Amino acid sequence: MRLSSMADYAVVTMSAAARHCGGVRTSATELASETGLPLPTVQKVVSLLSKAGLLRGSRGAGGGLQLARPAAAISLADIVEAVEGPIALTSCVEAGKHDCALEGNCNVQPHWGLVNKTMRGALAGIPLTQLAAREPA
Repeated sequence: MRLSSMADYAVVTMSAAARHCGGVRTSATELASETGLPLPTVQKVVSLLSKAGLLRGSRGAGGGLQLARPAAAISLADIVEAVEGPIALTSCVEAGKHDCALEGNCNVQPHWGLVNKTMRGALAGIPLTQLAAREPA
């Protein structure tokens, strides 16, 4: 499994935003400068993260971007799902998706739910505070 570039950029952007936590607002321009990502990419990522309720923006004097909730309450799973949608390793774990040629004859299909839940749990167990740290824990 490999994250898309946009999911990777979202993690990098959220990590930079988390280093501004404590009420200090930042901007997409500052985040682009800090991360080395192109401004249009950061703007797109910020839009997705805002729609998902992870970032909050305000306009005007004193405006800018800030985390919508404490960094410790935002997980890697939250960030990935904001960009990628629900974490699903195979299509058969997604509700309403039945496009597998093996459906009906697959002995593994009943187990994918557990595998998917375990993978999401692992990502959910990594808080943004850990990702924003300058040194790995």
